[in-house]
Amino acid sequence: MKPSLLALSLAIALGTTAVHATDTVPTTNATAPVAATDGDDPADSGSRNKRPEVQNLGAISVSGALDQARNALSPDTGSSQYVIDHKAITQLPLGASTPINQVLLQAPGVVQDSYGGLHVRGDHANLQYRINGVIIPESIGGFGQSLDARTIQNVKLLDGALPAQYGLRTAAVVDITTKSGHDLGNGGSVGITGGSNGTLNPNASIWGSNDRWSWFFTGNYMENDAGIENPTSSKKPIHDHTNQVKGFGDISYLINDETRLSLLFGVANNRFQIPNNPGQAPQFGYLDTVDFNSADLNERQRENTRFGVLALQGKLGSTDYQVSVGQRYSSLAYTPDQIGELMFNGVASDISRSNRASTLQADFATPMGDHHTLRYGVYGSFERAASGNNAWVFPVDADGNQASTTPINILDDSRLTAKTWSAYVQDEWSLAENWTLNYGLRGDRYQLVRTESQLSPRLGLVWQASGSTTVHAGYSRYFTPPATEMIASANIAKFDGTTNAVADNGNNTPLAERSDYFDAGISQNIGSAWTVGLDAYYRKVQRLQDEGQFGSALVYSTFNYEAGRVKGLELTANYEQGPLSAYFNASLGKAIGKRIITSQYNFAPDDLAYVSNHYIFLDHDQKLTSSGGINYALNDSTKVGADYLFGSGLRKDGEVPNGASLPTYFQLNLNLSHDFAFDGFGKLHTQLAVLNVLDRTYELRDGSGIGVGAPQYGPRRGVFLSLQKDF
Repeated sequence: MKPSLLALSLAIALGTTAVHATDTVPTTNATAPVAATDGDDPADSGSRNKRPEVQNLGAISVSGALDQARNALSPDTGSSQYVIDHKAITQLPLGASTPINQVLLQAPGVVQDSYGGLHVRGDHANLQYRINGVIIPESIGGFGQSLDARTIQNVKLLDGALPAQYGLRTAAVVDITTKSGHDLGNGGSVGITGGSNGTLNPNASIWGSNDRWSWFFTGNYMENDAGIENPTSSKKPIHDHTNQVKGFGDISYLINDETRLSLLFGVANNRFQIPNNPGQAPQFGYLDTVDFNSADLNERQRENTRFGVLALQGKLGSTDYQVSVGQRYSSLAYTPDQIGELMFNGVASDISRSNRASTLQADFATPMGDHHTLRYGVYGSFERAASGNNAWVFPVDADGNQASTTPINILDDSRLTAKTWSAYVQDEWSLAENWTLNYGLRGDRYQLVRTESQLSPRLGLVWQASGSTTVHAGYSRYFTPPATEMIASANIAKFDGTTNAVADNGNNTPLAERSDYFDAGISQNIGSAWTVGLDAYYRKVQRLQDEGQFGSALVYSTFNYEAGRVKGLELTANYEQGPLSAYFNASLGKAIGKRIITSQYNFAPDDLAYVSNHYIFLDHDQKLTSSGGINYALNDSTKVGADYLFGSGLRKDGEVPNGASLPTYFQLNLNLSHDFAFDGFGKLHTQLAVLNVLDRTYELRDGSGIGVGAPQYGPRRGVFLSLQKDF
């Protein structure tokens, strides 16, 4: 997509809006945050077709009405959703300092993995992030977190049989609504979190509004000595320092009572040392050197991400719309320990990857009488990806044995261009007073080395069985393109006759995944305090996509199984009454695949032969996963809380690939918060957190399994103190 096309699209949208701005004074506070809930929200779904008339309102009222209209663009009929609001985030042990991936671990069906990775309902990554309804293209695979929980007013995790407007990345949609200066008033906040492993995390935010302008900015710096999971069970990892800088901004301008122009932007600059695993034996000689202490390796990785989005949101007649143009740039650079990696692995690669994505997105919602709402839209992205590999290897003889201790240099660079176009149309039909049907069709076209496309029908049904009981069911056909970065046969051939040679066993170009997704669930309110939900899902997959870490750099490469089957059951319960709130999630899942049909060069011949004729568990399969928490307010100033994570263990090799599970794990976290009041200074919020209070050692990975790199352990006990001052 050319920049001129993006600019023209936004100019047309701006030109169709009549500007009649009013000079009004902001009014009072906005509405309170949405409480964390589970399942579909029938009340919200039922009211989305109608929006109050907005004429000559205060800036806060206009902003609130526009937020309501933006919600009308994003139905969740027939899918499953779990909402975590700002209040729920502050109740976590680390509060707003909690990384986004750990916030999402509080939702059902979300499994933790190494490098901060997440798996939702048996999928590998495949998450779509949206900020205020705008898609933010995914960054290059790695372990850096580019978003900050301090920006979040609430976050919805949408999964299951999604409506037609959601596509491409479909394991789950992480839909973030940011804080707003119109809602918060004029002010700001400064704070710091410090504690175990040399953790230092200062942060600052500022927000406010002036007539039709609104702004929210936040930034933080974080460093510690446990940036990546420890490859050993030791209390303190070796060579694991990280420095991370993150920033986010949201500037909005109310053009008139029905139109808002917003600029969203963010930046993340993260640096990591790769932790060392002592006691490893070198496999190759280097010149005159025959020994190397693996505890002295000096491998490093840096990740940069920045994005900017200009969004116009408003109303044309009875049609709500949001049109946005944006760009995301992401880069990764891995610097090896050249001598050490040559001696341990036979290859030392200075790896760089970058991806620049330019996007256009337009969503519309038009009421059609009293019983129908037509939603439709388009999305396009244009990606330019670059990959560099400056590799040092040893030559080998005809039997594959090292022929010389003098390394040779091989340069392996590539440039790729990917284009994606999507369009959808769907109708939300109020069949009767208690029945809502959402049906639609989505078309996706993806072009990289080959062109792939698919028309995907969607169907979702919600039955409001009673005032306290909601039942939903849905079917979705999904199309998931592979990551833009890829390896071709020409890249593989460059390393023939070296210690980095691999067998070119077949198709090396990953394929788009295609799947049929079935989902059904029920949500039950019990009194005014309890909400209980049960959800079941089944996914039949062709060309199932998976990812693996192949090599020293902590980046992932995509490969496909010919077929896959994923199924599961989720139970959720939430309680909120007076000073006490609690939640509980448990999920049972199974994810299997058969016959690897792309990127076979990454795998051992014996593994390929077995998987060719047998279904195996996917490496990220975890049979039982559970999370929960409780928070109690002793008084207006003091709260205590606890939460936990439990897992039956990811896969490892057994008698067959991925044939066994790692041991179960249980991590318990505790926290205590208190607000101190000082004359002349005001309120100071303090929060003490103890993570893994039982100091249980548990292993996320043991280094074995299809597509698994080094072993990684969960965090040991850590103590952290946060101080936060609002002004």
